[in-house]
Amino acid sequence: MSKAEFTCTVVPAYLEDQSLPERHEYAFSYTVTIVNTGEVPAQLIGRHWLITDATGHIEEVRGLGVVGHQPLLQPGEQFEYTSWTRLNTPHGVMHGTYFCMTDDARSFEAPIPAFTLARQQSLH
Repeated sequence: MSKAEFTCTVVPAYLEDQSLPERHEYAFSYTVTIVNTGEVPAQLIGRHWLITDATGHIEEVRGLGVVGHQPLLQPGEQFEYTSWTRLNTPHGVMHGTYFCMTDDARSFEAPIPAFTLARQQSLH
């Protein structure tokens, strides 16, 4: 049986112009690159995110696709998208899982490694 695998990398950024620190609202974008590193075509079907702020509060997000897409990737192809989230603290952590399906209907999960959301001023 051929290997099915997606590899994910994430680049986060603080959105200063969309944040209101005086109201404890901190906005962050994150750009995700998903690469089909497997041997068979596969489609991203759904997502599950865990977003943890600095107080330990966890927000869970589940849904179909990403930014309105359910990309079908051939081996070696990639899909990139940018989304955003808002925290009540100047830093936090996100990680998650993509739920995927091969073109012969085998399901698999692609882990999204944890990454830090941080307003630079709050780290000093």
